Amino acid sequence: MSAIYILWLRELKRYTRSRAQIIASLGQPMLYLLVLGFGLNPVFKRAGYGSYFQFIAPGVIGMSVLFSSIFSGLGLLWDRQFGFLKETLVAPVPRIQIMIGRTLGGCTVAVIQGLLVLTICLVSGFRPADWFAIPVAIGFMVLIALLFAALGVIFGSSLQDMQGFQLIMNFLVLPIYFLSGAMFPLTNQGKVLGLITALDPLSYGIDGMRSVLLSAANFHPAFGISIDLAVLIGVGTILLILGAWRFSKIEA
Repeated sequence: MSAIYILWLRELKRYTRSRAQIIASLGQPMLYLLVLGFGLNPVFKRAGYGSYFQFIAPGVIGMSVLFSSIFSGLGLLWDRQFGFLKETLVAPVPRIQIMIGRTLGGCTVAVIQGLLVLTICLVSGFRPADWFAIPVAIGFMVLIALLFAALGVIFGSSLQDMQGFQLIMNFLVLPIYFLSGAMFPLTNQGKVLGLITALDPLSYGIDGMRSVLLSAANFHPAFGISIDLAVLIGVGTILLILGAWRFSKIEA
C-alpha cells in the first residue's frame, strides 16, 4: 500500500509543482465556456433549449476531466525516457500496485482539474438546479477520471515514443469529446450519429452530470442516471483490468 501512496503523491506533486501549468490547463475550458457558452446562448434559447451556458458547463467540466486524466498516461512515456520507469519497475513492489498508484494519481489530478473548472463555472454564472447535487456530480467526475486514466495507462504502456501518443490524442481523444454530446444535445439525432454517441463512454458521464445539475427546462436526459452509472462502472472496470494486464507487460 505504501507504493500506491507514494506514486499517488508523486502525481499530485507533479501537477501542483507548476502554477503556470495549472493556469494554462484552464485556458481551453474557459475558452469553450465563455466564448461558446455566452456566444451561442441566444441561438440556443431561440431553438427552445433554454440557456446554452447552463447546458455547456457540465460538458466543459467533462472535457477538462477527460483531457487531464488520459494525459496522465503521457507520464509513462516521460518516465521511460528519463529512466524513472526502470527504477520503479525494478523495485520489489508488485506492478499492480504501481499501476494502481499511477491511475489513482491521474484520477485525483483530473478531479481537481474538474473542480477548478466547476468553480469557474459557478463564478461565471452557472447555477445547478439543486446545490446538494454537486457531490453527486463530483462522483461522476471520479468515474470519468478513473475510466480515462486507465485508458491513458493502456496507451502509455503500449507506446514507445511521444509522437505515437500525440497521434492517439488527435484520432481518439478529440472524437471522444466532440461525440459525447458535450456541446450539443444527444436527443433527436439520426440513427448513425446516435449509435456512435452511444458507444462513447464520455457521453454517459456528461449525461449523468447534466441529469443531476440541470433542471428539466434546460436538459432532457438521453440515457438516464442508472444507465449512465452502469456503463461508467462497467467500462471503467474493464479498462482498469486491461490497464493492469498491459502494465504488467511493460518494458522500460
